[in-house]
Amino acid sequence: MLTAILQTKYYYQKHKMLRDISAAIIRHTALSRRHLTPELVLRLITPECPLWRAKEGESPFRDPFWAFYWPGGQATARYILDNQDLVKDRNVLDIGCGCGAGSIAAAKMKAKYVLANDIDHHALAATHLNANLNGVLIDTSSKNLIGTKCEEFNVILIGDMFYDEDFSQTLFKWLIKLHEAGKTILIGDPGRHGLTEKRRRHVQMLAEYKMPRESQEENNGFTKTKVWKLNKLI
Repeated sequence: MLTAILQTKYYYQKHKMLRDISAAIIRHTALSRRHLTPELVLRLITPECPLWRAKEGESPFRDPFWAFYWPGGQATARYILDNQDLVKDRNVLDIGCGCGAGSIAAAKMKAKYVLANDIDHHALAATHLNANLNGVLIDTSSKNLIGTKCEEFNVILIGDMFYDEDFSQTLFKWLIKLHEAGKTILIGDPGRHGLTEKRRRHVQMLAEYKMPRESQEENNGFTKTKVWKLNKLI
């Protein structure tokens, strides 16, 4: 009896937390289609939002990375929307999902199952909000899945995660193991230092896109973004 009561209490507290987070996200973001995937409407921090100009300490969020549509995420989602066969009837895992655009694009392109993964609960709440806005159903998980075998998935999406050398080394070794196990690995990245020349020998660039002006302004001057496929082991 006590176990059931504790489980009910945990369930209530968790869902109340997610409701509170979702309410804060709605309050501080705006609906936007001003990006590479105008088919998708997303809740983002835009120039119209006070948080766009907020100084450090003025934001109610510790690090609202999930409220921006990063270049790699835009490239991956754009490529999926243009290449349905890549995900149709397949199980897709979106690692570090952020605002959830890659997951949403995969769901719209008839993926069999989509799991959006991020260790930040704000990102998962934002992903749920954006999925609802776009009329798709996806699952979410806050578990750290990096390093796991991901046996149930066919396609792995990685966007904007090569920002730190130590982490990039761990991430890339894991991705190579997944590739060797037969997974399709898509990497969205505009050219960050973690995607080194040596690592680029293992990937093939599938597409390059010019970023919209607003996206350039919020992404440190990146004017182009790319999507890569891991397929060369040399």
